[in-house]
Amino acid sequence: MPTNSSFKAEAINKHIVNWLRTYAENAKVKGFVVGISGGIDSALTSTLCAQTGFPTLCVEMPIHQAESHVSRGREHIKYLCGKFDNVSSVEADLTPVFEGFKKQVPETENPHLLALTLANTRARLRMTTLYYFAGIHSALVAGTGNKVEDFGVGFFTKYGDGGVDLSPIADLMKSEVRELAKYLGITNTILTAKPTDGLFGDDRSDEDQLGASYDELEWAMLELEKGKTHNDFSGREKEVFEIYKRLNIINQHKMNPIPVCEIPMNLK
Repeated sequence: MPTNSSFKAEAINKHIVNWLRTYAENAKVKGFVVGISGGIDSALTSTLCAQTGFPTLCVEMPIHQAESHVSRGREHIKYLCGKFDNVSSVEADLTPVFEGFKKQVPETENPHLLALTLANTRARLRMTTLYYFAGIHSALVAGTGNKVEDFGVGFFTKYGDGGVDLSPIADLMKSEVRELAKYLGITNTILTAKPTDGLFGDDRSDEDQLGASYDELEWAMLELEKGKTHNDFSGREKEVFEIYKRLNIINQHKMNPIPVCEIPMNLK
């Protein structure tokens, strides 16, 4: 796990918490809603929201979830509720909702497309659930995406975990997320857990899906920003750089604003 000796955890912590608090005050809302997955990103985001003093609702939304994910999420919620009076939690078991949805739509003969589409469906059901709780509590949905996921490889579901009101950690690299989480005392089981989106009902990790670790993708993101090309590298570095570049290109539709067909004035 790389460390950055210049990373100012305390100052960054205060900056994000102040940003969250100011945004909530200006938006005239009563708090935050965060989906808890058992991963480090949601653990960090919920902790930062809790620090604002605003009511923070942690929502568990299992859909055939692995027991390890559930236990880590509950461990974090217990830790957070014990530390902050403004934190509460709720569980919405979406497994029957997901199964009911599958019965209402046709399948496809392409097993890869079916698995991917259903994985994204899980994320979108969770987004709908978070906005339900945000609506009845006059709260904002806080996103849990980091910089590599949101602006590097686009590793999120459009209108799923990408459907949020504000993104407090989206300018932090994954390594910086780990450092800030460690500084804030996030439990070790979460700090050391292998990153996974938990959308397929098995134990596949993010690295299994992406073909590279977050540390590798973070390196590639920084190298591309320097203007480097795949010709500047060889071996594993070249492979990782090409993986990053491919994902960055094919997922631009997630990262860019929705295109609008503008009608020329002479046609109106």
